[in-house]
Amino acid sequence: MRERLAKADWIRHGLRTLAGEGPGAIKVGPMAAGLNVSRGSFYWHFEDIGDFRTQLLRGWEESATDRIIQDLDAEPAGPGRLGRFLTLAFRGRRRLDRAMRAWGAEDPQVAAIVAEVDARRIGRVARLLEEAGVEPEAAAHRAAFLYWAYLGQAAVLDARHTAIPAAALMRIADLLET
Repeated sequence: MRERLAKADWIRHGLRTLAGEGPGAIKVGPMAAGLNVSRGSFYWHFEDIGDFRTQLLRGWEESATDRIIQDLDAEPAGPGRLGRFLTLAFRGRRRLDRAMRAWGAEDPQVAAIVAEVDARRIGRVARLLEEAGVEPEAAAHRAAFLYWAYLGQAAVLDARHTAIPAAALMRIADLLET
């Protein structure tokens, strides 16, 4: 057995487990077995499963929201920014987001964190629209609509309807920025 994993290894494994098997699979024993380590490795990094779940949620927020916003903010402002963002957002696989929402449907604390993430994401898209010249109220409505589309895309099961060419997304962004 390998013994000394870093906390980040456990978080990555937890996120993969959650995405692949759902919130019911977030259990110390099976996860330790999946990493080929003892349960002691888990307790070296986390007080208990509650502490792990809290840090797991933070890891998701960092990887699925914070880093994306940082990357977006590092890009130069100007035309095409919303389109580039949409191209990246709608290209990604979102099994983990779906799993987080399923978990949130069962757990009010998770639901609160998912709601915070949703608000941050919508707020950032609204800011992109405002930077393009859209009035704040209209930007907020358009950002919410785009986010609904983003969430809905992950629910579509027919592969023929899960992607739009990048050029089409750019044209949609142009429409929304006017």
